[in-house]
Amino acid sequence: MRALITFVPIALTTALLAACASTPSVSTGSDAAVTTMPVAEADAALGAAIAGTWRDARNSARDVYRHPQQTLNFFGVEPTQTVIEITPGGGWYAEILAPYLRDEGHYIAAVWDDAIPGQPKYRYDLNKTLRTKFAGNATVYGTPEVRVFDPKAPGFGAANSADTVLTFRNAHNWVSDGNAEAYFKAFFTVLKPGGTLGVVDHRAKPGTTLDAMKDSGYLTEALVIELAQGTGFVLDAKSEVNANPKDSADHPNGVWTLPPTNRHDATDAAKYQAIGESDRMTLRFKKPAG
Repeated sequence: MRALITFVPIALTTALLAACASTPSVSTGSDAAVTTMPVAEADAALGAAIAGTWRDARNSARDVYRHPQQTLNFFGVEPTQTVIEITPGGGWYAEILAPYLRDEGHYIAAVWDDAIPGQPKYRYDLNKTLRTKFAGNATVYGTPEVRVFDPKAPGFGAANSADTVLTFRNAHNWVSDGNAEAYFKAFFTVLKPGGTLGVVDHRAKPGTTLDAMKDSGYLTEALVIELAQGTGFVLDAKSEVNANPKDSADHPNGVWTLPPTNRHDATDAAKYQAIGESDRMTLRFKKPAG
């Protein structure tokens, strides 16, 4: 049994752990034993990280849409693992994962290589934001690794070196750029045998054409599964924890019409706020152990 993480202020710790210890894991398939310690303890430690006062209030407000506790439980993330998060942007999940893995595990933020010129400006900006976040609170984050990669030839570290690779709302960009297969191959290479690939992305209706997916930012589950299986992964389970039945996935400006981007006329704000964030697939893949 490991000791619970202790970076939550003492006055909050007891209440947080008591509240989080009973949080259920949302799952489908065969993940009844994905943890190697009592589920209540793992849930409580993760719940404490999610409740951390260091998190940006704007990020915490989105928990209702992104369900971090249930999602990370479903992916089987443990505090002793080496976890690679692919392009974490400004650090929404990094604010949770880096503290959670700080003492016993290894958090790696895989980001676009800043030394490569001519990339979209947002990439350099997000990398700077993430590094600033980590540097500004070493007590909470420790020394997480920021590992750069070339988006035209992605690679994420030594072969068979990571327990888990996580990607949140990124795959649609790779499909649009035409290099999704290269990413999935790189995930397969870096994962240990038996390792987990966790994918969350905007979900298109079955039968949506490739062109429509590229335009809208929504992908079919079938396409993502095909990409993963094509590089050797096995689909282990699906979860509906990030589903949103209110999302029709056919908005004028694609998925970016919805929160948090809100690319729509001001007069439609209430309409899209009522829908909330996108309907999302949550898929767990395994690299075969043998």
